[in-house]
Amino acid sequence: MLDGVPNFPMDDTCEVTMNSILFSTYRLGRIDLANRVVMAPMTRSRALGNVPGAITAKYYAQRAEAGLIITEGTSPSPDGLGYARIPGIFSEEQAEGWKVVAAAVHDAGGKIFVQLMHTGRVGHPANLPAGARLFGPSALAAPGKMWTDSGGLQDHPVPVEMTEDDIGRAIDEFADAAALAVGSGLDGVELHGANGYLIDQFLNAQSNHRTDAWGGTIAGRIRFAVEAARRVTQRIGADRTGIRLSPYGVFNGMGPDEEHDALYLALAEELGGIGLAYIHLVDHSSMGAPPVKGELKAQLGLAFPGTIILSGGYDRVRAEGDLAAGRGDLVAFGRPFISNPMLVSKLRRNAELVVADSATFYTPGEAGYTDYAVEP
Repeated sequence: MLDGVPNFPMDDTCEVTMNSILFSTYRLGRIDLANRVVMAPMTRSRALGNVPGAITAKYYAQRAEAGLIITEGTSPSPDGLGYARIPGIFSEEQAEGWKVVAAAVHDAGGKIFVQLMHTGRVGHPANLPAGARLFGPSALAAPGKMWTDSGGLQDHPVPVEMTEDDIGRAIDEFADAAALAVGSGLDGVELHGANGYLIDQFLNAQSNHRTDAWGGTIAGRIRFAVEAARRVTQRIGADRTGIRLSPYGVFNGMGPDEEHDALYLALAEELGGIGLAYIHLVDHSSMGAPPVKGELKAQLGLAFPGTIILSGGYDRVRAEGDLAAGRGDLVAFGRPFISNPMLVSKLRRNAELVVADSATFYTPGEAGYTDYAVEP
C-alpha cells in the first residue's frame, strides 16, 4: 500500500531535516524499522564452500544502521548455486553460518531479510556441487558467459527443462529454505523474482516457452512465482515474506513482451491476495535498461496492498521526492552501501560518498568487502 505522505519541503543542506521521510520509522510486517533506507541485495561472492563465514557477519553488521538489510542472493537449493562462491541456505552448516550473521546484525541494532535466489538456467556445472543440475523452465540457454573459478569464463550451457516433479521440488526448496532462515534468526525472506533468475525465468517469455500449466498464458507464467510465495508464507508467515520484481529488466536475457504490463498487474494482485509484506520494485533504467513506466508503477501500487520498496539509482533527493509523492514506502540503495558502510549517517549529513572499487565486487576475501572505513 502506498503511503499518503504529505509533500513536506526539503532542505538539502542541513544535517537532519525535521520533515525528512527517508529517516522516519516504518512498520514492515511484524518488525519496526529505524528508517526507510533499505540495503539492496548485492552478490559479493565471499561464501567459500557456499557457506557464509565470519567476514559475512562482519560485512552486514557494519551496515546495520540501514532500516532493513536484504542479503545477497542465497540459494535455496544445490541446483541454484549458479555463481561462484555465493551462499546457500539448504544445509545445517549454512544455517549455522546465517545464525552468526543474524546475531551480529541484531546486536548492532539492525534488521535483516535473506534473499532467496535460485539461479535456474543462469550458471555453469563448474559452479554447482556434485549431483546438482542446471534447470530452467525451458531448454533455452541464457546468453553470455559465466565466471567459474576452475575454468574462467564459460558459455552458459543449455539447461534441463524442468518436469512437474522438478517444479514441485523447487517450490518445496523455497519453503524449506525460508523456514531454515527464520529458524536461524533472520527476520524474513525476499524471493528473488527479478534479474532473470528462476522465478523471473518462468515469468518471462524469453526464457519460458512452455505450453503446459506453467507457461503460455499469463496465469501459467505467473504460477511458479505465486505458488512459491504461497508455500513460503504457509511456512513462515506472509508478514515475513517479500518479493523482488524487475518489470522491463533485460539482465540475463530477459525482455518485455506485449503482455508484460498485464502480467505484472495480475501477479501483484495474486501476491496481494496472499498477503505478502512487500514488493521490491526494481527499475534498471539507471543501468541502461528500459524504464518501468510511471503508469505501471502506479498501477502496481494500487493492485498490491502491501509495502512498496523502490530501487534503482537513488540518491537522497530523489528518494525523499518519491516518498513524499507517495510512489513507495521504502527506498533501496545498492552500490553506495558497498563503500559507505554507514550510508544512512552520510545521507543524513549530505556527506560526500566514497566510490566503490568495482575490481573487488566479486573477489574472495576482505579487500573491498569489510575494509572500507566505518565512519558516519
